Amino acid sequence: MTLSTPKIVFIGAGSVVFTQGLLADLLAFPELRGAHIALHDIDTERLATAEGAARQIADRLTGTGGGSSHPRVTAHLDRRAALQDADFVINIVQVGMGEATRTDFEIPQRHGLRQTIGDTLGIGGIFRALRTFPVLKSLAADITELCPDAWLLNYTNPMAMNVQYLTRATGLTRVVGLCHSVYWTIHDLGELLGVPYEEITYRAAGVNHQAWVLRLEHQGTDLYPLLDKLIEQDPQLRRRVRVDMYRRLGFYPTETSEHSSEYVPWYLHHDSEIERLRLPVGAYLGIVDENVAAYEETRRALAAGTPLAVEGTMEYAPQIIHSIVTGTPRTVYGNVPNHGLIDNLPAAGTVEVPCLVDGLGVQPTKVGALPAQLAALNRNYLSMNELVVRAAVEDDPRSVRQAAMADPATAAALPVERIWDLCDDMVRAHAELLQPSLRATLGH
Repeated sequence: MTLSTPKIVFIGAGSVVFTQGLLADLLAFPELRGAHIALHDIDTERLATAEGAARQIADRLTGTGGGSSHPRVTAHLDRRAALQDADFVINIVQVGMGEATRTDFEIPQRHGLRQTIGDTLGIGGIFRALRTFPVLKSLAADITELCPDAWLLNYTNPMAMNVQYLTRATGLTRVVGLCHSVYWTIHDLGELLGVPYEEITYRAAGVNHQAWVLRLEHQGTDLYPLLDKLIEQDPQLRRRVRVDMYRRLGFYPTETSEHSSEYVPWYLHHDSEIERLRLPVGAYLGIVDENVAAYEETRRALAAGTPLAVEGTMEYAPQIIHSIVTGTPRTVYGNVPNHGLIDNLPAAGTVEVPCLVDGLGVQPTKVGALPAQLAALNRNYLSMNELVVRAAVEDDPRSVRQAAMADPATAAALPVERIWDLCDDMVRAHAELLQPSLRATLGH
């Protein structure tokens, strides 16, 4: 790696709004302004839009004079050309895009299954994973050949399943999954408690979208009693799934109520709970529409020569790259193979833990054992993940159905025959995006 000019590849760069935020974060570091930014997407129009946005952001943040303090931006329809000699690969692909996401909601809804986000567990998470795995496998093969020392920084959901598949099926070892949920949970708790984020000391651990705030302190004082007092005083706070889970489990979850409701059997199956906790069923479809609108607005702004908003997002990937390139130590939260990091979770599962990052790379922190009630929920989550990964690695379509049967929210809503019918319908709908061995319908 050339420290002043690392090559950073965006796979799925057509996710233009997210790409813009990551670029703003990267170029906020003076040491990274001479980087080579290689953009790849299979959609010609989206790739061109991403390139235009990247060039404008680069000019605004580093000037238009070129030279060593200005990034080199290239765009590639050919993924292999983008990956050649890469130092870092940021994966933000969404296989099937919005159309596949709508399928993930509409078919389960016809079977009587409610979802809010559908990208981590449940039927939506299962089939998002199964259509992503073939892309991950071919991406990993290219990385192994063209840039074997590169770090693969994955943002694509379902995070834990994708990282487990990558590490089990491809042989890659420099893989870390990144999500902003821990950061924003602590940030938002700080606002609620009236304590600046920078002054909070915290530790979280668990699994992606279902990790737990194990310590929350300010100047050596536990902040949980203050949180309890605020919750007791505000009945509206108690109308949130994550607050309800915190009150019953004793530790605050690190993901939104919409997400959290999907990973347990207690909420989405009950009309009364949906009303009590104000759960927006199908919420992610609105996010899909917002993303499309934001993309179209970026296209219009570029065509008109209007400056784009350039705002940092506090994402972990740019921080990791900066730490590895410069040797600056910092702590981030990463999704990595467990391998003894959390004692009472499966060794093969993907866990979310604090990680030290410096010139040696990403180094996960051993957490020890989680409180038993938290580990129990995380084990359910990881058991379903294991079945989905096994389905792909062992070419076993029955494991797809068994994963759906093991999913808490799906099992709470549907009898097993309906679960198998639903899986068959999902296989038919997504068949072209699945590996051939998983395209079979099995009936009951």
